[in-house]
Amino acid sequence: MFLVSNTKMTIEATKAGITGAIPALNYRTDSEFRSALEELKKNAEGPFGINLIANKSNIKLKDQLNACLDFKVDFIITSLGNPFKIIRDCHEQGILVFCDVIDEYYGEKVSALKPDGLIAVNNQAGGHAGKLSSKELISRLKSVSNLPIISAGGVGTGAQLREKLGEGACGISMGSPFIATDESPVSWEYKEACINYSAADIVMTTKLSGTPCTVINTPYVQQTGTKQNLFESFLNKNKRFKKLAKMLTFYKGMKSLKKAAFHSTYQSVWCAGPSIEHVTEILPVKSLVHNLLSEYQETENVF
Repeated sequence: MFLVSNTKMTIEATKAGITGAIPALNYRTDSEFRSALEELKKNAEGPFGINLIANKSNIKLKDQLNACLDFKVDFIITSLGNPFKIIRDCHEQGILVFCDVIDEYYGEKVSALKPDGLIAVNNQAGGHAGKLSSKELISRLKSVSNLPIISAGGVGTGAQLREKLGEGACGISMGSPFIATDESPVSWEYKEACINYSAADIVMTTKLSGTPCTVINTPYVQQTGTKQNLFESFLNKNKRFKKLAKMLTFYKGMKSLKKAAFHSTYQSVWCAGPSIEHVTEILPVKSLVHNLLSEYQETENVF
């Protein structure tokens, strides 16, 4: 999760018996990123991963990938771009690569590059969500790929975890409920928003990165709207300017999210997914995982 996942959360996740991943873009410099990887290597009690944005908007990709290769992280998650080089270079080092996909078209294209699995980003995911339900997306991906499928989006309870596995996923990727944890570095206001707002308050905006992204529909978001203005829209569709426009939109949007995550004002824009529906209190990571798995066991004879 951009700006949310950190070394502390990830280390606690491994102690709780699950794995965690951190977006490389959470770190401003290569030195900061490498220091984080060193800390994880020393303290994590299980595998951990790194999220890499694979498209040209990420001007730090080369350095980020090299750091991951140098530290031999356990796995990489790619999104928003062609992961060919990432897959090739990581496999040479024995590093697993999982690729975010939102439909069978991209699932088939990515599968041809031979990653280790697909992450099925459904319409209940936080951040850059897909358009299909988890059940439909998993079914479509299985029709074009034999790779393992991890379902991303719509899990906040043990029952929902069991549901995704029943739909054919081999595991799940879960993010938004972890925003409101003790180890999360974001502001108290951001965490409280995840408690006080619900799934009905999640809306899509194109203002942050140019790609539809889920945010909490606060009064400020309602005031500013969720669509790019005419000038921004024109630039993003113009063949000559669209690459530069998308890069500038992404940069501006990420700065906005960073400001909101740590310094809350009436202009805060908080990224989250519908699974905040099930967030009722701020908990340690280990307690959240314990509760999820306990609920999962309780539903054994329900599905």
